[in-house]
Amino acid sequence: MNLPEFHSNIMTLHVNEDVPYLTYDTLTRIPFIRHAFSTRLGGVSKGQFSSMNFSLNRGDNPDDVLENYRRFCHAVGFDFHTLVASSQDHHTFVRKVGSENYGVGIFRPKDIQSVDALVTDEPDVTLVTYYADCTPLFFVDTVRKVIALAHGGWRGTVGRIAENVINVMKNDYGCQAKDIVCCIGPAISRCCYEVDRACFDEFARMEDIDLSEIATAKENGKYMIDLLETNRQVILSCGVPENNITVSDVCTKCNSDLLWSHRATNGQRGTMSAFLCIKGNQE
Repeated sequence: MNLPEFHSNIMTLHVNEDVPYLTYDTLTRIPFIRHAFSTRLGGVSKGQFSSMNFSLNRGDNPDDVLENYRRFCHAVGFDFHTLVASSQDHHTFVRKVGSENYGVGIFRPKDIQSVDALVTDEPDVTLVTYYADCTPLFFVDTVRKVIALAHGGWRGTVGRIAENVINVMKNDYGCQAKDIVCCIGPAISRCCYEVDRACFDEFARMEDIDLSEIATAKENGKYMIDLLETNRQVILSCGVPENNITVSDVCTKCNSDLLWSHRATNGQRGTMSAFLCIKGNQE
């Protein structure tokens, strides 16, 4: 497989069985989890979805999408039958899931709407969330062995979805902020994420955020916003140590030949996924 040029100091691009995927070096060093972030390559979808698309609600052939899941899981080492998907709509609800939720949103119907984050402490439950410029957020408590994934679009970021996830981890699973490792991205980065004044004002109203570090005004009355840094600051405000946070150096729009980008394709696109699970005792 001929891959587009890719550069990162903190993420690694792998190819197995002609399926490319990204991993965080930080998370790879945690022995009890498996994680991956998909690309737009290596699947069987056609047309504007070509070729690795994980969305079942954008008009793609559902048989092709399910085959994409099977191929990705086989290549990376996830069990297809353990997948549990979010039901994202740019809000901040965090759902606790377990083995009773296997297949929800993928090979079983969605049973709840407005789920932009998933958390579990059960082995062999594979969390799946969706992206095409928005910010994936990975959370791993290395002591309590609790994991979470969240989707941080601009609304979820402003709504402090990262804080909601950490609060659920603390209150429902007994986690401590000092034990949580977080990875942020890949996502559309400050270099490419232009917003209007109304959107900027939402970020300006956030508490405990250094606006000078996340926004740059443009001459056309618009602003460049850093979603990744905003989420980093939210996570820091929750007590997670700075050394426990890794921010992606990969912009989805700049790498749109490898990654799906809503802005680069004007919405004619497929969807990537983040995958995260706690390995079972047999591994």
